[in-house]
Amino acid sequence: MNNKEVRVRFAPSPTGYLHIGGARTALYDWLLARKAGGTFILRIEDTDRNRFVPDAVEDIKNNLRWMGLDWDEGPEAGGEVGPYFQSERLGIYKEYSEKLVSEGKAYYCFCTPERLEEMRQNQERNNQPSGYDRHCRDLTPDQVQDYKAQGLKYVIRFKVPLQGKTEVKDELRGKMVFDHETLDDFVLLKSDGYPTYHLASVVDDHLMRISHVIRGEEWIVSTPRHFLLYEAFGWEPPAFIHLPIFLSPDGKGKLSKRHGATGVREYREKGYLPEALNNFLLLLGWHPAEDRELFTLEEAREAFSVERISTSPLSFSLDKLDWYNGVYIRKLPAEELAKRCLPFLQKEGLIPDPCPSQQFDYLIRIIPLVQERIKLLTDITKAVSYFFKEEIDPPAKEMLIPKKVTQEETAVILKEVLAELKKVNDFNEETLEKTLRGLASSLGQKPGRVFMPVRIAVTGESATPGLFETLAAIGKPRVIQRLKQAISILE
Repeated sequence: MNNKEVRVRFAPSPTGYLHIGGARTALYDWLLARKAGGTFILRIEDTDRNRFVPDAVEDIKNNLRWMGLDWDEGPEAGGEVGPYFQSERLGIYKEYSEKLVSEGKAYYCFCTPERLEEMRQNQERNNQPSGYDRHCRDLTPDQVQDYKAQGLKYVIRFKVPLQGKTEVKDELRGKMVFDHETLDDFVLLKSDGYPTYHLASVVDDHLMRISHVIRGEEWIVSTPRHFLLYEAFGWEPPAFIHLPIFLSPDGKGKLSKRHGATGVREYREKGYLPEALNNFLLLLGWHPAEDRELFTLEEAREAFSVERISTSPLSFSLDKLDWYNGVYIRKLPAEELAKRCLPFLQKEGLIPDPCPSQQFDYLIRIIPLVQERIKLLTDITKAVSYFFKEEIDPPAKEMLIPKKVTQEETAVILKEVLAELKKVNDFNEETLEKTLRGLASSLGQKPGRVFMPVRIAVTGESATPGLFETLAAIGKPRVIQRLKQAISILE
């Protein structure tokens, strides 16, 4: 590893929303910087104008913040090596690409799209390797000036050495060697003045003093091009760390949208906690020195080391993410979980926005009753709906009638329950349990034959938290009203 100051960057392209793979890269970047007391930089690589998504930048920033990954330099934070949007650095890329041309390390290419397409088709037809055929590599200065005078569009291409090899070091994979014969003269600056990823990332990483580049292993094939650029400029390359890809849940092929959500926004909307997602992503490519599965962000920061990152592709298991989410939901204090659940309840119209303090206090009271039952924050709607609705949908007659009990007997049981509960003044868990168990005994019924129709009558559900705490939380007026509704269904 390099011993210089740790400066890392997360450099997403706003051609889409924050991807789950990008989120893992950002997490590892952040952990490396924070453990070393270094700097975490957010840089927006917005040079692909054809695929630019207008609200992608806000999505990236919002979801990084949601994950707890604050940046030291970048959009809004500022910094001495900005600007941090590549679209605002076009003059820098032009300067450095022209520098390479003047030194004979790059050249102007005037090939039209039509010629390039014809070249590609010929290569395909003749089973030749694809890549630029270096048609413009040896143009004379006079020819270049003539073409420019004609107003012909051009790109700037890098002169890859025709012979030899480039040796690349990866901090995880060791030394990799690439034959120059396998590389074409790649574009540095496009005809619209925008750089390619190769030029922009190398120039920016140098000028921003980046010490470590963490990125997906799909960029390994580009790394020899970047090392050639570092050599051409006379710059020392940073340490490179290429992360393993995510495999589909069955381990067959790369994770894609057909396997489910791939954007952080989607997981957020589904009701996953950032604590769970961070923990899941941490261990999806990194293994701790000790045998443990649960890490807070602060604990991960202390434990993280690049050396313990795996190079083997790992299956992306939603079952495991769901397990983490359930664990972290159960660990949250009631008030905090209520805050996390509130937006989902407001979205469904169960609680108004803004939420009155009285209703929020009621939600805090309800949360412990359902906390063990929810796996995702979105589960909260179904889990608590009957607590917040004034009226519930009438339950089906068949649901209300216990096994080996007739419709008429069930109606009698509910009428007796109604009569007893009307007499109860202290509508609390203890009193309700005493009352209903006593009633079951006096009716000569097993408690379950009394409790089950009451539960369904009052909640509309067959599986709920404990009956007595549920009744107490719903409150006497609504319990009475719902019992009357159920009785009318049976009569």
